[in-house]
Amino acid sequence: MLDQIRHAFQDSINVKQAFVERYADPIAAAAKVMIAAFKKGHKVLLFGNGGSATDASHLAAEFVNRFQRDREGLPALALTCDQSVITSISNDYDYQEIFSRQLRALGRKGDVAIGISTSGNSPNVLRAIEAAKPLGLVTIGFTGKDGGKLATMVDHAFIVPSNLTSRIQETHITLGHVLCELVEDALFPAGR
Repeated sequence: MLDQIRHAFQDSINVKQAFVERYADPIAAAAKVMIAAFKKGHKVLLFGNGGSATDASHLAAEFVNRFQRDREGLPALALTCDQSVITSISNDYDYQEIFSRQLRALGRKGDVAIGISTSGNSPNVLRAIEAAKPLGLVTIGFTGKDGGKLATMVDHAFIVPSNLTSRIQETHITLGHVLCELVEDALFPAGR
């Protein structure tokens, strides 16, 4: 059992190390896009399913409330949290439309859409990215495995080099936290 525990932690470290070696510069580029959007009064819209929905909600809370320091809130919204909206869209249209319909209602040119899908092939996430493009939103995708369709559709793709959902999700939340830290440091530079 102890070897299994050590292996799990080491595997998580190895995946994150491989990820940061490949994506450090693209992470900085995505952070700059988000910083510019927030400076211009735009918002970040996040969405995903299951554990990715939880990541979307978690990261939206970090922006709206605080990450590592007391500061003014930043406009971010997880499209995964309103039960009435999600169930009415699912009932009246289709589950694949739950994020795209919200994005068309809430998204504005200059906003940032972050789609999270461990496989990169979640139909409702892909539909939302399709909806974001004509609206003029900058799109970011958090994915894993081979990147799926999502990686080919977004402006900024982050593909975790693993086939294990758990490792992909662990890296996604670390990526989200790093983006929060970079945004917070740039927009609220006073002391830590």
